[in-house]
Amino acid sequence: MTALLALLAFYVALNLGANDVANSMGTSVGSKALTLGQALAIAGILEFSGAVLFGQEVSQTLATEVVDTRVFVNSPQVLLVGMVCVMLTCGIWLAIATSQGWPVASSHAIVGAIAGFSMVAVGASAVHWSTIGLISITWVLTPLVSAAIAAILYSFIKRFILEYPDPLNQLREWIPWLSAGLLSVFGAIVLPPVMQPVNAWIANRYGITLPPHDLPLAVGATAAIALTLVQWRQLKPRPPEERSADQGNTFSPIESQLARFQVLSACFVAFAHGSNDVGNAVAPLAAIATIQRTGAVPLGDFRVPLWILLLGGVGIVTGLAIWGKKVITTVGENIIPLQPSSGFCAELATATTVLVASRIGLPVSTSHSLVGGVVGIGLVQSLKSIRLQTVRAIFVAWLITVPIAAILGASIFSVVRLFM
Repeated sequence: MTALLALLAFYVALNLGANDVANSMGTSVGSKALTLGQALAIAGILEFSGAVLFGQEVSQTLATEVVDTRVFVNSPQVLLVGMVCVMLTCGIWLAIATSQGWPVASSHAIVGAIAGFSMVAVGASAVHWSTIGLISITWVLTPLVSAAIAAILYSFIKRFILEYPDPLNQLREWIPWLSAGLLSVFGAIVLPPVMQPVNAWIANRYGITLPPHDLPLAVGATAAIALTLVQWRQLKPRPPEERSADQGNTFSPIESQLARFQVLSACFVAFAHGSNDVGNAVAPLAAIATIQRTGAVPLGDFRVPLWILLLGGVGIVTGLAIWGKKVITTVGENIIPLQPSSGFCAELATATTVLVASRIGLPVSTSHSLVGGVVGIGLVQSLKSIRLQTVRAIFVAWLITVPIAAILGASIFSVVRLFM
């Protein structure tokens, strides 16, 4: 039984990877900063790492705070069956959306399905409407915040680098600041909790107690200096025969340099996506595993087993490799034409928004963040650069996901309950 449920969760993660991971890597592939194969390699490592290191909080929110699990205390098997229906619902809807190239939000599907089955099982009072309200607010705010960050950052790069008579020389002046900005966003959010075990080991081994932020600051500063030196080296004047080889390149020289920053920002988006959205794939399975192990419903002290996070990490990466191309095309090519400079800004805005949400346990949408960031850049470039038909289709897909998931989840549970 456990093996079949794990297989079902893997199928959900597979579809989540094909949709959500694909849209998280879409800007990098669309701007040609990365090939599809390179995007797969980055996603494989960093989606998996983010899922394992930071996937706990969001998984816990989805498993225990969308529905009041206390109402199932006397009937844990009902919650177990309901969570199986939630996984089926999410897998089916994501597969449909991916086949159409729609970058929908898996968090919408999971929350809608949980609410749908719960209303059928025990009534509307079982649903934590305040939690759903908070999550819904984040769904609205996420693209707006990401769009604002991306627009501000792109306006800055456009004004102070791209529009200068000698942008390459100007970029040389700004490389230390771009490096520090890029790495500080990631470091400030991710490094402190990651470095806690290292601090504990130093304290136990050498008796030295470091302030909690000293080691992350040192690591971040070292990384920023290293990135600056690498980028400066790439900007050194080269012999004419080497410069002539650039004629076949896709990018202008300035975009070629910024493409290296976009590769790093793509890494951060992949890590951020794994840290947040893996919860969408594995939260129902984690709740089921807890019920099977303890015979009781998961409550506030619920923890997601490591093997389930690992399963989700492998599944989302596999889904991207098999079915991700359609959604990558939608996000990376069909909203606005992307260059590394604009793709870098969209990705940095997305990573910032999603990582902050992951730290506080909010299941936000990476697709919302990334699409919002891309649209924000389009507004800076010109309204005409935005393909409004694509944006409208994406918005409609977002809008219908929750009600469709709720209806589908309720319907599947109603059918399954007939055989209970």
